[in-house]
Amino acid sequence: MAASDDCGCAPTPAESRSFWKSEGVSRRGALGLGVLGVVALSAFGVGSGVTAAYAASYPSWDDVQKAKNNEAAKASEVSRIEGLIQSLTQKVADTQAAAKVASDEFYDAQQKYFAAATEADAKQAKADEQAAVADDSARKAGQVAAQLYRNGGDDTSLELLFTGSAQNADELLARLGTMDKLFEYNRSVYDNAVAARNSAQSLSDQAVVARDERDRLQKIAEEKMVAAQNAADAAQAALDEQSANLATMQAQLAALKDTTTKTVAGYKAGVIAEEKKRKEREAAEAAAAAAGNGGGGGGGGGGGGSQGSGGWRRPHGGGKSSGYGPRSVQCGSQGCSSSFHYGTDFANGCGAAIYAAQSGTVDYAGGNGGYGNYIRIQHGGGIGTGYAHIRNGGILVRSGQWVRSGQVIAYAGNTGRSFGCHLHFEVYVNGNAVNPVQFLAQRGVSA
Repeated sequence: MAASDDCGCAPTPAESRSFWKSEGVSRRGALGLGVLGVVALSAFGVGSGVTAAYAASYPSWDDVQKAKNNEAAKASEVSRIEGLIQSLTQKVADTQAAAKVASDEFYDAQQKYFAAATEADAKQAKADEQAAVADDSARKAGQVAAQLYRNGGDDTSLELLFTGSAQNADELLARLGTMDKLFEYNRSVYDNAVAARNSAQSLSDQAVVARDERDRLQKIAEEKMVAAQNAADAAQAALDEQSANLATMQAQLAALKDTTTKTVAGYKAGVIAEEKKRKEREAAEAAAAAAGNGGGGGGGGGGGGSQGSGGWRRPHGGGKSSGYGPRSVQCGSQGCSSSFHYGTDFANGCGAAIYAAQSGTVDYAGGNGGYGNYIRIQHGGGIGTGYAHIRNGGILVRSGQWVRSGQVIAYAGNTGRSFGCHLHFEVYVNGNAVNPVQFLAQRGVSA
């Protein structure tokens, strides 16, 4: 089945298997992460009752069989199972809502930081420009002064005035006028130099303030990112808890309510049969996905687009649909785009593979407001990359996981403020977004 067939849907069994088995992560381990995330969720009003779900004792088939033989016990067990199902459903809703709030707050904080960083760079560039004007003006003033006083002392002006033979008074007055204009020009150049130097100093002072604000907002953005990751982990843990137990409990509930001759063992056998079919389906889809990715899958390397120096690769196929920098704002049903594009868009169709541009450690994998589903990878040396608008269920890695250059980490989608399936790709240098195409080109990658 082609990856694009289920773009925008919930995770396929193959993707879920790839995620949970990667790096030896178990469902039980993921639940542990979810419990830790509950602390962060309390900030969003989802602290009450969350821990009870993870401590729930689910009924066994033996419990169901015993209860079915006693009307009072059966009624009690039915009530218990219905309560557990309702609790699981509510917890999934609560944790997902909290994850959405945290995701939006992370996105807003990140965009404010990016804007502040851009402003700080712009002010510093203007300051540098004015400093260059001041230097140039000072150099010109020095050249004129050297011409006027090249022999030193006040007598030089007289030497310039009387050098040669002035035939009459008119010629002498003309020379005086020329000297006055030369002095006037030099005064103008000097004044320009002083004004430019003052402007450069003022802009430099503003740049310092802008950088301080940038650093403050960066810290807030990182804090919001941690909170969003915790919320996303808790939501995933709740969803997985539901997935692992809901079908069994629904079958147990049906067995308890059944008044026919069908046995509890029959219901249990049906659940086991469905589980077997699911595993076979997962295995078949995983094999198909691996073949389609050229072996890249969710855990291998060697995929990706054109390769440059130092292991850098193009993160996605297809052409560039939008470049880095200022752009006109577009609006649609999912909101409006930003007026400054902090990345480069690559469009290769819904469900197309997204590759790690370089080896590194994933430090975020989850929702990110207008970016939709988003991954960030740290590569060392202050360099990071971001991957946005990933399809629902299309994230194949988790926070803290090491990935290889060219590894398939996700599938392209249309989540967040997007206007069609594509990858929004960003590159960060010390946290600041830079032009991805230029960055990759400097490393021999054609984008």
